[in-house]
Amino acid sequence: MATQAKRRRVAGPVGGGDAAPDPVAGFLSWCRQVGLELSPKVSVSRQGTVAGYGMVARESVQPGELLFAVPRAALLSQHTCSIGGLLERERGALQSQSGWVPLLLALLHELQAPASPWSPYFALWPELGRLEHPMFCEYYSIVLPFMEAHPDLFSPRVRSLELYRQLVALVMAYRIFIGTKNKTLRGISSVPSLNYIHGEALPKRDLIFLGLASEGPGPSFSLPPQNCLRMVATQLIPKGHEIFNTYGQMANWQLIHMYGFAEPYPDNTDDTADIQMVTVREAALQGTKVEAERLLLYERWDFLCKLEMVGEEGAFVIGREEVLTEEELTTTLKVLCMPAEEFREFKDQDGWGDNKREEDSLTITNIPKLKASWRQLLRDSVLLTLQTYATDLKSEQDLLSNEVYTRLSWREQQALQVRYGQKMILHQLLELTS
Repeated sequence: MATQAKRRRVAGPVGGGDAAPDPVAGFLSWCRQVGLELSPKVSVSRQGTVAGYGMVARESVQPGELLFAVPRAALLSQHTCSIGGLLERERGALQSQSGWVPLLLALLHELQAPASPWSPYFALWPELGRLEHPMFCEYYSIVLPFMEAHPDLFSPRVRSLELYRQLVALVMAYRIFIGTKNKTLRGISSVPSLNYIHGEALPKRDLIFLGLASEGPGPSFSLPPQNCLRMVATQLIPKGHEIFNTYGQMANWQLIHMYGFAEPYPDNTDDTADIQMVTVREAALQGTKVEAERLLLYERWDFLCKLEMVGEEGAFVIGREEVLTEEELTTTLKVLCMPAEEFREFKDQDGWGDNKREEDSLTITNIPKLKASWRQLLRDSVLLTLQTYATDLKSEQDLLSNEVYTRLSWREQQALQVRYGQKMILHQLLELTS
């Protein structure tokens, strides 16, 4: 999502002499060939940018003005690459937590293709260093086995972890954490088209998750009916300012998994903590005394599964100011806590009907007003969740305020920030349910 920069930095060209090919000129020529529309009010350059190539406003850009538009045919994705059919047929073997594996394989294949349509795009890559990112663990477990299973499509040259690191950096659109408290500057979009690879054939909700749709103060992206990906400014971008890209509303665990960094507490107001659904079931089972009660509890759980309110791998998501899975958690607490006779009637009606009461609404502010049995079950679930962490909140508070924190590795610091933010939310729930 594009926003104005809050600071300016002048930097000269990096590397290369006068005789070296100009990758920006080649890229812009390619843009014209594929029909990519770039506003005359912006430029792609290394000058005046924080890191690498970036987009800088030549003139002031008003809210609603087009920054660029990319035809659908120019988007690079697992669907548009030359092995798109193979990736689709074998998508079951390529599933991963991040969801990026098919796209990375598409990039690996296009990178080695002698006449890839995206060659001028690849020419913009800088020298990339080692990155700390959870996505790398997928290389040996999923990506490399797939490439080795198809040696005719992936040469030994592209089967390297170092190249995979560079591709991860590309997929992340050259985004880096620059240590600012301003959330609009969390990510930097160097080369504007680098974000296009995310946009092909994704539903609206996924575009928002990836920072590619209008959500909050960011830009507005769309594909139909224009049949192209358009990016427009949603606030004033002054002349000379770099145009930045952010990630939308994402918790720290999402940021660390998708982009490799986390925001220190309390900067990320969109942070969340998960309570596994099966943890709530386990907490409810703790309150059963005889086998008949346990069997009834499992019957209630099975019914919640039928209503698609819970699942064995699902989680209730709690934010700092709201319960993001309000309906699911409300329904679960009510069903697991209601008297047996009431449950029988509820089950016969196959659901709520239209008699959901306002006082049943599960918001953060309403939690202290919930029935005592609901609060107790929620509290027990929080306590079980906190037991899954190796350290307690006080230990991490002490570590954050101690000089030992500065001696932790970058990865350890980021992981600590993720855990600490989650525990703060969970401890808030403890206070609200006491």
